[in-house]
Amino acid sequence: MRRILLSLASVSALALAGCGGGSDNNGQQAAAGGENAAPANNVTGTVTLRDAGAQLSPDAKLELKLLDVTAEGAQPLATKSFAPVTLPQQFQLDFNQSDVNPNDMYIVEASLQDGDRHYTAPLKAPVLTKGAKNVANIQLVGEATPGEKELAGYESVKKNIGGMKMTQGTALKEGESRGWQIFKKGNDVQFIIELVDYGDKGFTSTNYAYKNGKPWVIVQEKKPSKDGKPTSTQRAGWNDAGELVLKQNQAGSKVEDLSDADANNLKSQAEAMYSKAGGKK
Repeated sequence: MRRILLSLASVSALALAGCGGGSDNNGQQAAAGGENAAPANNVTGTVTLRDAGAQLSPDAKLELKLLDVTAEGAQPLATKSFAPVTLPQQFQLDFNQSDVNPNDMYIVEASLQDGDRHYTAPLKAPVLTKGAKNVANIQLVGEATPGEKELAGYESVKKNIGGMKMTQGTALKEGESRGWQIFKKGNDVQFIIELVDYGDKGFTSTNYAYKNGKPWVIVQEKKPSKDGKPTSTQRAGWNDAGELVLKQNQAGSKVEDLSDADANNLKSQAEAMYSKAGGKK
């Protein structure tokens, strides 16, 4: 009788083990199902600037697009904008999984505009397909502003005035002493340096650069005396379309926008000097 009871107990234990085995299989199947579950229908990430010290204004705007770069002209799968922008800027782009072609390549495109400064990503951020994840961490780099491009061109010309034909002149009148140097290529005035000493009222040093016979970039420093440090520096520059794109008024380390009136005043000075220099009309 004892042996029979033991056999029954053994049978019960085996039965319980069988039930337990069924639970393990269900768990494995659930795990397998998790691995084969549909992929997430969003892309997340963070946008930062390569120049960590750069400060954005409250007017900065960030645009994000989830793009299919294989299908030419395809509409973005998702878009999102941020204004104002808080860096590092986290984002989530939601899309319809049915719109994704596994054979195509997808990227997150980021574009940041802050006043005249435009920021883009030099490296693409692939996502979704071809082994890429649903995460994109994007680093943006600031491009030169239109004004900075004109100023860089001006600096290049300034470095090369030593190879140009130079003439000079002076003029005296009550309260001021004026001198200038004119630099030409052929008969075309390219650059003029003008120094004006107003005695106790101060000193100005002005560089005028010209393009196609018109004022291009003007940089004027105002000092208490010839050997003094500049108290202010005004910069104005125009692009090929005649648009004022460089407008800076710097006092010490503080840089503000130069007013249109001050820019026009510098332009009038440049035109007067060009006429005096006998530039091409």
